[in-house]
Amino acid sequence: MTEPRERIRNRARTRALLVLPAAALAGLLAACGDGDGDSGAGSGTTTPPPAAATRVTTDLADFKITLSQQNFTPGTYAFVMTNSGQHDHALEIEGPGGENRSDTVAPGESTTLTVTLKDGTYEIYCPVDGHKDLGMKTEITVAGAPVNTPTTPSNPSTPGNGY
Repeated sequence: MTEPRERIRNRARTRALLVLPAAALAGLLAACGDGDGDSGAGSGTTTPPPAAATRVTTDLADFKITLSQQNFTPGTYAFVMTNSGQHDHALEIEGPGGENRSDTVAPGESTTLTVTLKDGTYEIYCPVDGHKDLGMKTEITVAGAPVNTPTTPSNPSTPGNGY
């Protein structure tokens, strides 16, 4: 009777030795993310932007970045990028709101980087293969009243406004 019990124990040990590495690998892959560019530091997403985000069309060419707008106020923006160049490109936005980087896209492909911008100056550039040094960069200044926030006009005749 000891022999069958010993076989059962050996099988259980063998299964445990096979299951543990598989579980560790699954945990490691889950920790690496889902590949959409999210890294928890405000990085970009390739999913549709939130409805409250202001859309900024962004053209990534060889070697220039063109934005559909130049004036920014604090708020959430969806930089919808199209690579119109002949090389792979990505977009990085660096400033007071942190660093945010999109996925790298091949020529003809598109992706979206959704970021929340705060007051201050931001550098926007392509982080791929020295493209920034080749002139693929621009700068924006974020200032003024926040976007995406409804404002309630004050009524001076309302009690409590000091009138």
